[in-house]
Amino acid sequence: MPNGRREERRPKAKNVLGGWLSSCSHNPKTGFFRDGCCNTSPEDRGLHMVCAVMTDEFLAFSKAQGNDLSTPMPQYHFPGLKAGDQWCLCAMRWVEALQEGKAPKIVLEATHEVMLQLVPLEVLKKYQYQNEPEV
Repeated sequence: MPNGRREERRPKAKNVLGGWLSSCSHNPKTGFFRDGCCNTSPEDRGLHMVCAVMTDEFLAFSKAQGNDLSTPMPQYHFPGLKAGDQWCLCAMRWVEALQEGKAPKIVLEATHEVMLQLVPLEVLKKYQYQNEPEV
């Protein structure tokens, strides 16, 4: 028990590819539980389960929808996001962006399997983020 507190135990989640859910980002720290993973639970009303790679276009779209992800909010320990950052997005925000042609790429290994209830794997694969090789 670190710091005298009982650790919360969540079942190990799976990703949309059927493997174990990988970490999305620790810098900035993301996820509903701020554990770096796009895990979800009944308390997560926004379903923060899509590990997306931010783009300027998506950040502008999200801001226009009323969710400014680029402005820092120190009072919430939120640094603000920039293009290239990975972040656990709300499932429906990603779907809205998809419908508007502004969906960012996603890391399939770090996107929760529940996303398959909203979007078929074939569609998700079209938005799969591929690390670009170092030059």
